[in-house]
Amino acid sequence: MTEQEVIELIDSSLAEEFELERADMIPEANLYEDLGLDSLDTVDMVIVLESAFNFKIREEEAVREIRTLGDIHRFVLSKVEQHS
Repeated sequence: MTEQEVIELIDSSLAEEFELERADMIPEANLYEDLGLDSLDTVDMVIVLESAFNFKIREEEAVREIRTLGDIHRFVLSKVEQHS
């Protein structure tokens, strides 16, 4: 799976789960301020990503540091590399 395919899967999965506009799905988008997610959505986001990529995301410090869509892209890309 290429980097672009991973990013597309992240964006489409999150857009579908949270009913987000694809046009708003830019790396600089803040999850809370720009996309309107809240702390409860973070749990759902982890479940969506685990399902889409078939790996577990444990209580990692990195998850708590995620603020933007680009942060999610980098986090998942690093996980995909570890599992390939």
